[in-house]
Amino acid sequence: MADEKVLIGIIGGSGLYHIDNLTFVKHVNPETPWGFPSSPITIATTPSGTHVAFLARHGQGHTILPSAVPARANIAALKSLGVRTIIAFSAVGSLREEISPGSFALPSQIIDRTKGVRPASFFEGTSIVAHAMFGDPFSGKLVNWLEGKVKKALEAEGRGVQLFTGKTIVCMEGPQFSTRAESIMYRQWGGDLINMSVLPEAKLAREAELSYALIATATDYDSWRPQSEAVTAAEVFKTLKANADTSRLVAATIIEDLHAAITGDEASIFLEEAGTMKFSIMPRSQLQNPEDRKKLAFVLPEYFEGEEAKDVSSA
Repeated sequence: MADEKVLIGIIGGSGLYHIDNLTFVKHVNPETPWGFPSSPITIATTPSGTHVAFLARHGQGHTILPSAVPARANIAALKSLGVRTIIAFSAVGSLREEISPGSFALPSQIIDRTKGVRPASFFEGTSIVAHAMFGDPFSGKLVNWLEGKVKKALEAEGRGVQLFTGKTIVCMEGPQFSTRAESIMYRQWGGDLINMSVLPEAKLAREAELSYALIATATDYDSWRPQSEAVTAAEVFKTLKANADTSRLVAATIIEDLHAAITGDEASIFLEEAGTMKFSIMPRSQLQNPEDRKKLAFVLPEYFEGEEAKDVSSA
């Protein structure tokens, strides 16, 4: 895989199960210490030969509940292929009138309303402790770069789809939608969007030192509007197909520019997270299990593999 330089990973959410204008190369299904990813990963190329890895978050045929998505295996598998930047797509509910169904958004903050049933760290269950920085949960430089590219792609489509930035997304457990009281509360907290998938995905990408951004596509108004019916799956599906079609266009449009940026003069934009875990890992002690170090070396070889890694972890 190294000679193919698969630097870009795309995680598709509800309704987005493939990307247009790509040439299929092969399927890969890396086994990680945290199991297999949600589905075999599609390796494909753009017309110019740029390789991209595409992963369906909820599995082929949408068979995995949000709480059961093997997020650790997903992120670890993409990292093992050489991916440095992940663009994730997700259908979301809107908590703001102006973010109408069909709108796109690049959120910058997250409120965590998951219930602790989702493994949220590669270090969980090991003898090694780490505290990753997460004050800014998305890669700021990547999000800023994406803003102009996504906006241009949406304008080119000509459907008048709006792009919102600087928004806060609430991640809830599901699979049920919000109660009206919860939906109103999230608005009072400052939430603008709501979904069931951005966590722990964003946390794990940060631990893996990968640049990560979410392109959110609004399908409904959740349950906060007193004049409207509460959100239902049927309502979501009405908008889902159109959003997915637009998402495919956006993804196909930005991949070439993204790869050129990663490998060119703008590369520093996509290395924002590189090295951030060095001082997040608690100093090594004799109590650290060698098997745990071997496990973590799969996703962070810089710190858990070889003599150099031993020196770093002892610092």
